[in-house]
Amino acid sequence: MTHALPPDQAAQPDGWADDWHALPADAALQRLAASRDGLAPAEVARRQGLYGPNELPASPRTPALLRFLLQFNNALILFLLAAAALAGALGHWVDAAVIVGVVTVNAIVGFVQEGRAEEALGALRAMLAPSARVLRAGQRELVPVAALVPGDVVLLEAGDRVPADLRLLRARGLLVDEAILTGESVASVKTEAAVEAKAALGDREGMAYSGTLVAAGQGQGLVVATGSRTEIGRISS
Repeated sequence: MTHALPPDQAAQPDGWADDWHALPADAALQRLAASRDGLAPAEVARRQGLYGPNELPASPRTPALLRFLLQFNNALILFLLAAAALAGALGHWVDAAVIVGVVTVNAIVGFVQEGRAEEALGALRAMLAPSARVLRAGQRELVPVAALVPGDVVLLEAGDRVPADLRLLRARGLLVDEAILTGESVASVKTEAAVEAKAALGDREGMAYSGTLVAAGQGQGLVVATGSRTEIGRISS
């Protein structure tokens, strides 16, 4: 039977602890007032209203011309431009040209870097799968990833993109490619075991993180973080 979240957790949807990897699976279920059979439909609807959609917030795109002009909106840059104007007024054209050149190169570099950052944020959003298989009230369902909530039980198999941060409840030969988070080229072995609270992200065997790829095996995971509260969401922020 699924109950409502405890009052202290329900009141603070952004205040989830970061120690899910250190909790036994049953303790994680208890903390989220969930069960291995999944949430009831009414509880899913309530939590969707509490936590919002499981998606990364879209960052507004800045027009290219404005993004370039904003590179000059800096006290040091304005000081250098003033120095260049003064040098020109005094007839030191070479000094003025050097200063203007340096400022222009700096603006171009900043413009390019910010453009790449916007593209990277778009790529992060594209890493989320469109749908996920879940257990709800003991029944298997295919639901949009955006509809996932903390407490949902997600089913994983090879080829799946992990749809949210999960505390694994079951793992059978489960390997997950976490290169986007850890940089490791070798897929990580996953189990149901808890690890030390201070364990590095790559050593958290009992966790599967949003945006990573299931390379082999099968598993079930409890959704413990969605949207901007996931590890990939923090990178995006």
